[in-house]
Amino acid sequence: MKNFLIIIFFAVLVLFITNIVHAKPKTKTIYGRSLDGFSRVKIKNNTSDGLACYVAINGYKVKFRLLALRESKWYTATDKGFGYRSFSTWCDYLTLHPEYLKYKTF
Repeated sequence: MKNFLIIIFFAVLVLFITNIVHAKPKTKTIYGRSLDGFSRVKIKNNTSDGLACYVAINGYKVKFRLLALRESKWYTATDKGFGYRSFSTWCDYLTLHPEYLKYKTF
């Protein structure tokens, strides 16, 4: 009986952990170069929900909303010294961050 309870405990624990893993929205970050040689980035929303997102580079942060199954516009660096590693991106569900409702929508 004790072994059965241990197995049930671990089964419930695994179910709980997998639900946490699936809570992150599915997005794709796309990097590229402009025709002038500057690094650029955009985010693609692969979920059926709206997302609150930002793109940051060198301390400058652009906040926006991303509609379901859409892509953001390209955000380009201002210096050719910046590479794709210089960008920071973040997205989460818009329902969890209502303060993003005031930002531009893509």
